[in-house]
Order: sequence, then C-alpha cells, then structure tokens
Amino acid sequence: MTTQLPQSQPRKQPLLISFSGLDGAGKSTQIEHVRALLSAAGYRSELLAFWDNVVVLCRYREGFVQKVYKSEAGIGAPGKPVNRRDKNVRKWYLNLIRHGLYLLDAVHLVKVVNLARRSGADVIIVDRYIYDELANLPLGNPLSRAFIKLIRSFVPRPDLAYLLDADPDAAYHRKPEYPVEFMQESRRAYFRLAELIGGLTVIPPLPLEAAKDAVALALRWVLEANGQPPVPAHMDTAPAA
Repeated sequence: MTTQLPQSQPRKQPLLISFSGLDGAGKSTQIEHVRALLSAAGYRSELLAFWDNVVVLCRYREGFVQKVYKSEAGIGAPGKPVNRRDKNVRKWYLNLIRHGLYLLDAVHLVKVVNLARRSGADVIIVDRYIYDELANLPLGNPLSRAFIKLIRSFVPRPDLAYLLDADPDAAYHRKPEYPVEFMQESRRAYFRLAELIGGLTVIPPLPLEAAKDAVALALRWVLEANGQPPVPAHMDTAPAA
C-alpha cells in the first residue's frame, strides 16, 4: 500500500514530528518511510537524532557508564548482542542525577528545535525525543511526575508525536541490548508517560507494511490539520514486487 500526501505549501513554521519507543521498535525504518513520503510530495525534511543533536555532554555520559558500570559500546544486532548498562541501572542517586541531566537536555532541546525551524525545512523529524528520557524516570514518584509536568510546560510540543509500540521479546531479538525484563518495564513506562502528558500517537505492534500504513495515515491527518491541501480519501495499491 502507498499513501499519497498533499503537496507542500508555504507554512509559517515547520511541522515537528517525533518518534519514541523501545529499542528495536522500528523507529529508523518508520522515519525513513516518512521522509520518503514527504520527499515524494515535495516537502523538505530535516532529521535530528536526539542523542547526537540534543543530549548535553553525551560523550562524557556514555564514557561514564562504560567505565563505571561496564556498559558495552555499540549497537546490538541479531546474533551480536550488546550488554548495555546505562538507563537500566536503577540506583537512587542515578535517578537523582537523571532529573538534572534531563532538565539540561530539555533546555537544549528548545534551542535545537528553534534553530532547526530556521533551516528552511518544511518538517523537522526527531529520532527519539525528551519523552524517551522521561519514560526512564520513576513515574510512580510524585516528584518525578511534577518534574515531567515542568518539562512539558516549556519544551516544543510535537505536531505529531509517534509512540511505536512493540512486543519486548520481538524488539529484543531485533536489537539485543537490554534484558527483556527491562524492556517489559520500559514498555509499561511509555504507556504511563503517554497518559501523563497526552497527545502521543500510538502505533501498535503490527506487521511492517500495516505499521507503515498506520504511520502514513497519522501523517496525512496532521498535514491536513495544519492547512495543507486535502489528502485523497483512498490509498492506492502498489504493484506487487
């Protein structure tokens, strides 16, 4: 199935789209799909990676967990697991430090998005977002929930915030980095965060093509809602490969 998007029209401010979810949920695949759809419709998109473009002192933070907690570097792949020890280390003092670091990241996020909005792009896409950090906090703690409310009050609100849901076991086999038990805990945290902040578009665990259709449909809706030309009411069937 292919989705036809409205052709790009001048807009005062570019759309902001974010992708969040478990490691191995398929964010990179869906981002590539969205960028291809946008390009075909004449939109110019700019991609930001949260860790590379937003996170403050990322090299020092990565080096710290590698040295102190023996976290392995690299990205897990099928048959080549990586033992990551960073966000899954739940020491009380690390949770305290995380609040401070995430506040710095949120402040920097405001600056990064404002700069990107002046780049001339029609759509800014962020691979992960501040939401992925906030989901790593102890959400049962009222002080953490108050902190999330504070962050939510000043960070840019995405026009479309995807939350890609995934079966933790399947996600682990695609990207083996964290224990499945932690992945299950993270999945619950994402849904609790979605309830706290609202406005996230959840894409359920679907076969790849069905997930692409769901992502494209949400994209069409947000483009139309922001004054773009009407989107065709049907989806064309692509010829078989």
